[in-house]
Amino acid sequence: MLKPLGDRVILQAQEEEETTVGGIVLASNAQEKPQTAKVVAVGNGRVLDNGEKVAPSVKEGDTVLFDKYAGTEVKYADATYLVVHEKDLVAIVD
Repeated sequence: MLKPLGDRVILQAQEEEETTVGGIVLASNAQEKPQTAKVVAVGNGRVLDNGEKVAPSVKEGDTVLFDKYAGTEVKYADATYLVVHEKDLVAIVD
């Protein structure tokens, strides 16, 4: 499995079928990029200028909301993941 470094978080986007008001199912390339994902792995946290380490505020298994164009898409073991910095996470979805 991938292990993120520093304040990075690995997300797995939750696939959602997008349907228009008229009931037409959109092709995957016409859909908007999802903004919610499940946290798969979390780094150790970021290090401040004074050397102090700040623990991450999310944990594995959390569902989070993230910035629309944040992160880098990575393919690993036949799955697609998104690697983002913790600052690009907007909220934890309960």
